[in-house]
Amino acid sequence: MIQKPSIPKGTRDFGPAEMVRRDYIFDIIKNVFRRFGYRQIETPSLENLSTLLGKYGEEGDKLLFKVLNSGDAFSNVDFSGNYSSNALALKVCEKGLRYDLTVPFARFVVQHQNELSFPFKRYQIQPVWRADRPQKGRYREFYQCDVDVIGSRSLLNELELVQMVEMVFSMLKINVCIKINNRKILSGLAEICGNPEKLVDITVAIDKIDKIGLESVKEELAEKGLDGKAISIIEPVLTLQGSNRDKIAKIRELLAPSEIGTKGVEEVEVLFNLIENADIKPRVELDLSLARGLNYYTGAIFEVKALDFEIGSICGGGRYDDLTGIFGLPNMSGVGISFGADRIYDVLNGLNLFPDNVADSAVVLFSNMGDKELQYAISVAKDLREAGLNCEIYPDNTKLKKQFEYADRKSIPFFAIVGENEISDNSVTLKHLGTGDQKLINRKDLVSHLQEFIDGQSKL
Repeated sequence: MIQKPSIPKGTRDFGPAEMVRRDYIFDIIKNVFRRFGYRQIETPSLENLSTLLGKYGEEGDKLLFKVLNSGDAFSNVDFSGNYSSNALALKVCEKGLRYDLTVPFARFVVQHQNELSFPFKRYQIQPVWRADRPQKGRYREFYQCDVDVIGSRSLLNELELVQMVEMVFSMLKINVCIKINNRKILSGLAEICGNPEKLVDITVAIDKIDKIGLESVKEELAEKGLDGKAISIIEPVLTLQGSNRDKIAKIRELLAPSEIGTKGVEEVEVLFNLIENADIKPRVELDLSLARGLNYYTGAIFEVKALDFEIGSICGGGRYDDLTGIFGLPNMSGVGISFGADRIYDVLNGLNLFPDNVADSAVVLFSNMGDKELQYAISVAKDLREAGLNCEIYPDNTKLKKQFEYADRKSIPFFAIVGENEISDNSVTLKHLGTGDQKLINRKDLVSHLQEFIDGQSKL
């Protein structure tokens, strides 16, 4: 029986045309990261499951892809025991696919701390996996483009993250809104409504406000044990209107009884003053309903939305004060953001923002008309490649029509005809497949002529 080829739901193949567009995104993001002094690292796809569990909250743990131990993983498991799902997973799975790049980064920092200079600024572009329900803009395997600085509490780091967001999306020509909140403000809110122990429940619920709406968030808060009085304190904060300064003034007054909440307001005010002085062009707003459900955030939290395309957040992150502490290196504060390459791709594609000249095909295809002609074509092609020009030689000596069709299918703009006359004249006949125009060009002028075409200074 012939098996029908398929891939798991929530994963995708990427053909050549898609890959060149993805590389366009990655190259811009990498370029911006490097401008701010960040250096690249990579970590394994697999991490020890003990490294991952408990770092993303109860809901995050459910989305971890756990990898069974090799051999008969269940042979020594006593199923009569009353195990939680995590406890059972640890008995049969020692490893898991990484859920994000931040927790592996924290593990990396602790493991390699004696080799690093702090503050340590790193970027990382690799795939992550989440056992989520696939839908538009949400995949089970997707790439993250992370940038973090660890070993500094300065809010200059947060400002630079905002500046990197501005630069990346300006270069990609995507209009965005940058939303900012502070986890300390949310802690203060939980405190003044009388439920400090329910901070995680509160943040998980209000983080869904864009998806399920205010009324559903209130229902979920009630289900988590918050009474009507507590919900009445939280609700007006989630719907607070006005300028950023107005919101800061109102939330400062509301959180005055809370020390941690007041600290959060102070941090937000300093950061917005830095942003204002840095003349950030995209809209930046204080969004007090922004929670980002990851448990390890302790300070500023960020989320970036595309303004002209309906999709979830395309970038997000925040500050974490002690993520390395769980691996034995306490009080190592860090902050970072992650650019969602897959969603950015969808936005660029949906808005037709990919440049027309983003292509990886050769600029010229050399004909194959026999052994002598092939040797000459190999020599000329070598000159072009050494000059930095992409080119191909058709591998088989076959009808020119078939060779033309091959070039056309690959969107190669020029076809270089190499026959006896061209060899004797030390030249090639260059044919533009778009216009049909052709011209005999001396071999020594071929590189400059093709380069002028690429630069838009010449037609043929």
